[in-house]
Amino acid sequence: MTAPPLPREVNRAFGALPAPIGKRLLQVRALIFATAAAYEEVGRLTETLKWGEPAYLTDETGSGSTIRLGRVKDPAHAAILFNCKTTLIDSFRERFPDRFEYRQTRALLLPVVGRLPMRELSVCLSLALTYHLDRRARKAR
Repeated sequence: MTAPPLPREVNRAFGALPAPIGKRLLQVRALIFATAAAYEEVGRLTETLKWGEPAYLTDETGSGSTIRLGRVKDPAHAAILFNCKTTLIDSFRERFPDRFEYRQTRALLLPVVGRLPMRELSVCLSLALTYHLDRRARKAR
């Protein structure tokens, strides 16, 4: 599955980022759509802006937590931001303690140069896209 065309306002937001960060985050965007397509229960994603940054929501099914793409003050890293009230960053840290750099309970940082760790990153994205499904399953037990 390839990512759909960029909505005009989201395209503008990517274009406003420094080129290396924008390029890296477009790679992450493609991986978000590919990961979502692998999970039928995620449904179609809503691509919009939250706080002026590209954001990916599971509005159709409510299966996941919002994924937002942006930056931190460090120009050598792009940021994938998650709701700080979730346990997502803790889960990522547990699975990949040395693979990514993290900021508090909110962000996973990716270097803008080098190979994108696709396998590990897709695991993190799938956890975010199915976050509420996992929580519902635990509550039902």
